[in-house]
Amino acid sequence: MPQAWTLESIDWPRFGRAKVSPDLLKVIKTAAMVERNGADYGRYLCNVFADDSEFCDVARHWAAEEEQHGMALGRWAQLADPTFDFDKAFADFTAMYRIPVDATASVRGSRAGELCARCVVETGTSSFYSALRDAVDEPVLKQICKNIAADEFRHYKLFYDHMQRYAATGALSKWDRLKVALTRFKEAEDDEIASAYHAGNAVAAPYDRATASTQYGERAFGFYHERHVRRAGKMFAQAAGLDPDGWAAKLLTKVLWLVISARGRKFRPVLARASS
Repeated sequence: MPQAWTLESIDWPRFGRAKVSPDLLKVIKTAAMVERNGADYGRYLCNVFADDSEFCDVARHWAAEEEQHGMALGRWAQLADPTFDFDKAFADFTAMYRIPVDATASVRGSRAGELCARCVVETGTSSFYSALRDAVDEPVLKQICKNIAADEFRHYKLFYDHMQRYAATGALSKWDRLKVALTRFKEAEDDEIASAYHAGNAVAAPYDRATASTQYGERAFGFYHERHVRRAGKMFAQAAGLDPDGWAAKLLTKVLWLVISARGRKFRPVLARASS
């Protein structure tokens, strides 16, 4: 396992305010909300896998790392915007959006399905923080994103290995695995990200999921390059039970890049100028 990082190991004094754009800040405030919510996800997973002590230990450690991601991003956002009240914003977010933390069975229908869905999430986060790491010039955020991206790739492998353990029992057919992966991918447009954007950025207008999701996506997808999507496509295909190098995975990657490229087109030049 790689050397663990902490909030204290971040080189905070190197923060460069001149390299922070308003659009970048909006994206980071949103991400800080979602990542800090790791405790709820850890509780949910430990309920679903209550009799699997090995996995519960892993889930608790994973949740703690996710919370640390949120705290690091939130602290950076406070440096960039001293008026940002991270605790209040997070409280507003959790008042708007909560997962079923007390559920005792997976909302995915099986434990293997739950782990497949977690792989899809880690695919998205690892590609997102890799894209941010490569795009931004602000040194502290670059260090944070590098650390988080490495964690998320490791988390993907963690969930994938446990998924394989459960899938080996025949609890999840190949079709069901693909269906779970596609369903979780589609849920990227649900209330979690939209609520995080609305609360994290203290949007004055009444909450509207479609508007918040669009405003976040236009900015976040502007950081991606095709290489980030290629790797994500292979990871998604593997999680879904497809050949990562097969035709289906390649087609999926092309479609995914077309969508991301189109959605990020509006802010890509703006973000590029802000990082130069």
